[in-house]
Amino acid sequence: MAPKPTSPSTQQRRGYWLRTLHQWHWISAAVCLVGMLLFAVTGITLNHAARIGATPVVTRVTDTLPASMLEPLRTGANGNGTLPAVVSDWLRQTHGITTSGRTAEWSEDELYLSMPGPGYDAWLSLQRADGTIEYERIDRGTLSWLNDLHKGRNTGPAWAWFIDVFALACIVFTLTGLFLLWMHSRQRRATWPLATLGLLIPLLLVLLFVH
Repeated sequence: MAPKPTSPSTQQRRGYWLRTLHQWHWISAAVCLVGMLLFAVTGITLNHAARIGATPVVTRVTDTLPASMLEPLRTGANGNGTLPAVVSDWLRQTHGITTSGRTAEWSEDELYLSMPGPGYDAWLSLQRADGTIEYERIDRGTLSWLNDLHKGRNTGPAWAWFIDVFALACIVFTLTGLFLLWMHSRQRRATWPLATLGLLIPLLLVLLFVH
């Protein structure tokens, strides 16, 4: 029996949706391209993090603030707050230590800043009585930096927003790809067996081997 001919209106609707889906698919692919490559590569490095060796680089600084800067430290109230601007500027200009945007813990004897970032951990201690400075930073290398970008660890709000936008673009990319598979599945018989296989493999691995 010959297949029923497709009406012009049906062909037009199909053509419209194909063009629309292709357009959104390639736009989302372009937006996702670099980010998807980054997250795919760092997914491998994270999965084998224990096998990839890295030698941390430790930077230590010991110094004393000028006497003219001690007064803001001595008179500040206990609790959480930023460093005095004059102290923050001196640290940046003298030792390259950036404390802007960091909150310090003001206790009776010292100011303490925890300063982690992607690929490194750091801390700073300031004695309120005499201005003694102790600073330590541990850099774990480029791979650690990339892995932390993947996890969004200590990367700040701008990177968190990027991850959200990137994830939305990936959703658009995959959903438009799914609809394109559905629209072309009549001419490509392997479409649904392969798509089902892509679902079953991770599902079986989780059920059988992940405990």
